[in-house]
Amino acid sequence: MAFARHSGILLHPTSLPGPHGSGDLGPTAQHFVDWLVAAGQTRWQVLPLGGVGPGNSPYMSPSAFAGNELLIDLAQLRDAGWLSADEIAPDPGFADTQVDFSLVAPFRMTRLRLAAAKFFADVRRDAHQHFDEFCRAASGWLDDYALFMALERKYGGTWQKWPAALAQRHEKGLQAARVTLANECNFWRFCQWCFCRQWASLKTYANQRGVLLVGDMPIFVSPHSADVWAHQDLFDLDSRGQARVVAGVPPDYFSATGQLWGNPLYQWAAHREQGYRWWIERMRSTLARCDIVRIDHFRGFESYWEIPADAKTAVTGRWQPGPGSALFTALREALAPAGGKLPVIAEDLGIITPQVSALREAVGLPGMRVLQFAFDGHADNPYLPHNYEANTVVYTGTHDNDTSWGWWTALAADEKDRVRRYLGISGEFCEWDLIRAASSSVAALAIIPMQDILGLGSAARMNQPGRAQESWEWRFSWHQVAPWHADRLAELTRLYGRLPRRQSDRPVLAAHPG
Repeated sequence: MAFARHSGILLHPTSLPGPHGSGDLGPTAQHFVDWLVAAGQTRWQVLPLGGVGPGNSPYMSPSAFAGNELLIDLAQLRDAGWLSADEIAPDPGFADTQVDFSLVAPFRMTRLRLAAAKFFADVRRDAHQHFDEFCRAASGWLDDYALFMALERKYGGTWQKWPAALAQRHEKGLQAARVTLANECNFWRFCQWCFCRQWASLKTYANQRGVLLVGDMPIFVSPHSADVWAHQDLFDLDSRGQARVVAGVPPDYFSATGQLWGNPLYQWAAHREQGYRWWIERMRSTLARCDIVRIDHFRGFESYWEIPADAKTAVTGRWQPGPGSALFTALREALAPAGGKLPVIAEDLGIITPQVSALREAVGLPGMRVLQFAFDGHADNPYLPHNYEANTVVYTGTHDNDTSWGWWTALAADEKDRVRRYLGISGEFCEWDLIRAASSSVAALAIIPMQDILGLGSAARMNQPGRAQESWEWRFSWHQVAPWHADRLAELTRLYGRLPRRQSDRPVLAAHPG
């Protein structure tokens, strides 16, 4: 997949402003699209859109298909008549610059239950007809997800500890649960219907204004997920449903002991025997929501780090062969137009061997470059702009990196000197120097985290790998965004050929909601 020359912003919807403790799919998301257009940006990259898991991570979702219920805009449910104005009054404990999931999750879920109760009591046929149509169309994943969430609410804990008839998916036990938990299952179906409608509306709004949405697909799924529970034969599990081995990476830039992610690993032979059907449906679902997909940890498709399930760190793992090009051939044949390419970005960071690069090139996917990794003093460092190829996506940093200003302030004196000399800068506004370096590079796409546009320090970091708490919480306020931010970004975008329209065509940005 060769991308045209464009640029965009990395920002997860939870980081948007909004009255209910975290960003959502309401008016402020549309206003952010308007801001992107005013800033000359044509791409909005998000993190995985599924529900959050342990540590509030969107990379440990209870489903590879379902959307995050916490992103549902409550005001639209009020407008539909399913919530009152009093019921969506914000909690005074909400903060403008941080998502406190311990407050946000119960607040939002309580109101979603109120809305669902009113929806199912509502006699209007049109809404129920649309709901029924959605449930039929999504039944391939929705029914398992709804029942999984209903069982989790009833039994708690991990699914392996549920009654054996349910954990091992005996049809008689599943059918009895579907009957007794029918109302709870319908609640989760209602939430997914609301999410999908709101996300589709936002995607249409963005696409009509020339903004494409870049999604994020984790290579692995959470051990406590509807996917593992419903497709146990596709994962490397023992007879009790427990993972025999788990995913992670060996020692790297982020950790001296590696990263122990804990996700179950795939039984790739089983996927191959089924024609990679689960992967095809997963990619189909993701491409229905996003125009472009970034696949996380692409190197795991060439070979992955297998760690014993009882290991305390990732050091004791070993490399095992992945599915290679066969998976991507199946995806392309099922989902791409005749002779076409998949609109996919390969996240090829970390320990990248010639074999990984050869696989990426063979399947025709652009790779990633991160400027924060560039300045080790070696002129052949692949992250230095003079070593880029055009079929590349460049970032100043990703969600796993410190902000650019935080990164700069933590550098030693000799490292700062190296950056100054390479970029020809003073370093006073290092974040904008990196934005310029990304924009001016030959990389087809340049993606900038919103924190770097705002010049924020380490307190605005989205995630720190290996730290289970205090990640994924950052959000910004519109009061932090000045007119010059969009103007300066649009100027760089125009100068370096990433602006898709004449500068005079840029719209005037309306006042932000609220």
